[in-house]
Amino acid sequence: MKAYLALCKPRIAVMVALTAGLGWALAGGKATPRFWAMLAGVSAASAACGALNQYLERHEDSLMRRTASRPLPRRAISDRAALAFGLTLAAAGPATVWLACGRLAAALTAATIVLYVLAYTPLKKVTPQTTWIGAAAGAAPPLIGWAAAAGSLDAKAWALFGIQFLWQIPHFLSLFWIYRDDYARAGFRVMPVVHPDGGTTAAQIAIHSFTLLPATLLPVLLGMAGFSYAVSALLIGTVFLGLGLRASWTLERADARRLFLASLAYLPLIFGMLFIGGV
Repeated sequence: MKAYLALCKPRIAVMVALTAGLGWALAGGKATPRFWAMLAGVSAASAACGALNQYLERHEDSLMRRTASRPLPRRAISDRAALAFGLTLAAAGPATVWLACGRLAAALTAATIVLYVLAYTPLKKVTPQTTWIGAAAGAAPPLIGWAAAAGSLDAKAWALFGIQFLWQIPHFLSLFWIYRDDYARAGFRVMPVVHPDGGTTAAQIAIHSFTLLPATLLPVLLGMAGFSYAVSALLIGTVFLGLGLRASWTLERADARRLFLASLAYLPLIFGMLFIGGV
């Protein structure tokens, strides 16, 4: 049972559920049975992405110290069972969202699975540009939640998408930089592997850390939150920007790790304040 849970990447699934729930709440949705069904569906879709990603990358995971203890490299579960499990979740997730919330939310859920599993995962061994593909898939949950509640998407929904999309670039690039030797060993063409001098990685971390700050203020302009959120987002965003600029300047492992750890707190803080100020 623990092996199947690990295949689901539960921490990511929880974040997916929370950000989808934020989209639902900010679109005016209430905690009805449709809401809980939507959360179940997007959680299943996230788990499908985790399981199918690990199935497709089982050989590469065995070569990386960071991932060698995952269920498939250590043979805690068979490849066939992992594939069947992932495909079942991939069918169940969008179907649940469709039955509860309609075609648009279900289509976004299915598209996220396709983008993550059939584009991001295989292309990681081809081009570093997959970071943006993965970020687009990872930023979809607020759109799904919004579409599920409202039946359509507007500028406010895309503002949530933009925040989560931009946040992922410094988040993942700092991780890639820390474990660049691992990724090189597995044959992944992430940016720190393709450009080992770190210049491109540093530039992208700096650019996206900077653009993230005005993106977090966009909800204020759209009427989603007020002055207290604006001040808090500005303060937190400035601290995060400082960490991003420091990491991009020094490219020291300690600074990259500090940025990565800060990113883990940043999105829950921003979205948590937006939830409090927007509902």
